[in-house]
Amino acid sequence: MKNQTPAIIFDQKTAASYDQKTDLWAAGREALFSFIRLILAELPADARILCVGVGTGTELIALAQAFPQWQFTAVEPASAMLDVCRQKAEASGVTSRCTFHEGYLDSLPASDPFDAATCLLVSHFFTQPEERSHFFHQIASRLRRSGYLINSDLVLGMSPSVYERLFEVWLRMLQGSGWTEEDIEKMRAAYGRDVAALSAPEIESIIAAGGFDTPVLFFQTLFIRAWFSRRTSPD
Repeated sequence: MKNQTPAIIFDQKTAASYDQKTDLWAAGREALFSFIRLILAELPADARILCVGVGTGTELIALAQAFPQWQFTAVEPASAMLDVCRQKAEASGVTSRCTFHEGYLDSLPASDPFDAATCLLVSHFFTQPEERSHFFHQIASRLRRSGYLINSDLVLGMSPSVYERLFEVWLRMLQGSGWTEEDIEKMRAAYGRDVAALSAPEIESIIAAGGFDTPVLFFQTLFIRAWFSRRTSPD
């Protein structure tokens, strides 16, 4: 996980306002978390969860509150985002079950294999397919055999007319969450430069090539899709 883009984008100013600026996505996010909880409900009571690119820790808190014995390792290269995650964990009373790692997967100390990994809106920062495939290989190497991967990404690869109509709704969501015109223009510029938003089949192929079985699409809203899959690569 050597790509440095996330740490550059998510500075202190961005981290402080990140949750507020995604507030209108809250209902969709909670729906996504509900499905994640259902998918992972079969894990052991003391399951170990790896949260890759944890950001402000929204999914970590949601899972920690639902499964009171699970242990979490939060990996995040942007120090400002990880600080917000720590603050949330402390406020929620789950800090004792969390390990925080500022950095990337390649610098995460070795440990016993994890039962599952979450990777929400992270892998599209890897703009080259081989980088993204290597990223998923790194995640797979940290999981026990048949361990779960929950991955979500921005997805494009649709017709121009469909894209434009969806983007109009996306813009309304951003504007309703307090994004300025300058913020929105920066986001537009980032597509294709800092973010590789691929088609769904391309993403599924890359995940599978990274050491997982065929990803199962279980959630979709606007440009965001989420899949679950299980590790197939040998130990």
